[in-house]
Amino acid sequence: MHSSRPPGRPLRKVLSALAGAALLLGIAGAVPGPAAADDTRAVPAAQAAAVTFAEEFDGPAGSAVNAGRWQLETGDNVNNHERQYYTAGTANAALDGQGHLVITARRENPGNYTCWYGRCEYTSARLNTAGRFTAQYGRVEARMKVPRGQGMWPAFWMLGNDLGQVGWPNSGEIDVMENVGFEPSTVHGTLHGPGYSGAGGIGAGYTLPGGQAFADAFHTFAVDWAPDRITWSVDGNVYQTRTPADLGGRSWVFNKPFFLILNLAVGGYWPGDPDGSTVFPQQLVVDHVRVTTGDGPGTGGRITGFGGKCVDVAAAGTANGTAVQLYDCNATAAQQWTVGADGTVRALGKCLDAASGGTADGTLVQLWECNGTAAQRWVVTAARDIVNPQADKCLDATGNSSANGTRLQLWTCSGTANQKWTVG
Repeated sequence: MHSSRPPGRPLRKVLSALAGAALLLGIAGAVPGPAAADDTRAVPAAQAAAVTFAEEFDGPAGSAVNAGRWQLETGDNVNNHERQYYTAGTANAALDGQGHLVITARRENPGNYTCWYGRCEYTSARLNTAGRFTAQYGRVEARMKVPRGQGMWPAFWMLGNDLGQVGWPNSGEIDVMENVGFEPSTVHGTLHGPGYSGAGGIGAGYTLPGGQAFADAFHTFAVDWAPDRITWSVDGNVYQTRTPADLGGRSWVFNKPFFLILNLAVGGYWPGDPDGSTVFPQQLVVDHVRVTTGDGPGTGGRITGFGGKCVDVAAAGTANGTAVQLYDCNATAAQQWTVGADGTVRALGKCLDAASGGTADGTLVQLWECNGTAAQRWVVTAARDIVNPQADKCLDATGNSSANGTRLQLWTCSGTANQKWTVG
């Protein structure tokens, strides 16, 4: 695949700022409002707190982003030979009054900025959460509409919060989404770390079917991130998973806090410079950025059900399609589940899933790559049901059995003992 970037992408300002930053400064993001009093399927408040960052970009048109969450970087980027100057204020990054952040790249230089190549030809914006918010594991997603045109380079990505201490690429970099203008139908997800940075990054691309362009509509770009495992998806379609086994013995540097970055670059080694076909201004429009918790140290718990047995991943398998069953409760990771405010129920870095998105009685449940689809959405009710809202059916022990190995399935909610579960 194409290189995501040559070495040294981080701006100097970020490196110096992080040298004195705390390693983990989490902030409370917006969480869903309280459910109606008669809604017995509301997620308990303790689980809703698992939404650690929810940026919806609400505010008046022309206003700045929330400075408690985001800082604007300024300057140019000689390391990638990008052409833009990143500005402060709202000139290139502002809310549109309709729930979006708009990052605008312009062919202009009203501030008479100087770039590595002389007088700057373009302005744009780059925002990060360093010193304000870091994530470690969970689902990290952004819903965005990218710009179009030769030389455009929008990105949603993360850097290790120890960047100021260890430098890049030792800090690690997780590129959730990058697009270069000469590939209007393709985005890329990439890992960079020691010995696999720049052109040697480990990643893959995802291409829309039928010649569609990402600039034509909003799309959701996400990673589901667990210890030693990262999975990329676009609109719920998983297109790659990476683990330490993909690194050929090189160091996996992704089991630690990372901060978030949004930017729109113009030109550079990878996308090439704009040409006569490129129309300005161009915009990266961001509808939301959300981080919800997933598998992580100390976040797991048992789900106990019929006959005092536990919800269990058969043989602790991690392959897609691994059976989910009842089994004698034990202390293994196959019985450690995380119930997140994003509606997922996770174990071993994957999600509880209704097979083939089925909604009929008897649809078996399984372990599958987390992909954001309705087949992986669950609600734990006050009545101790675990409900898949798409099917409007309950998690059920097949055949009213509590024997070891009993498969779990979807079934019409009936209030019977084989549909009652205790989480944690």
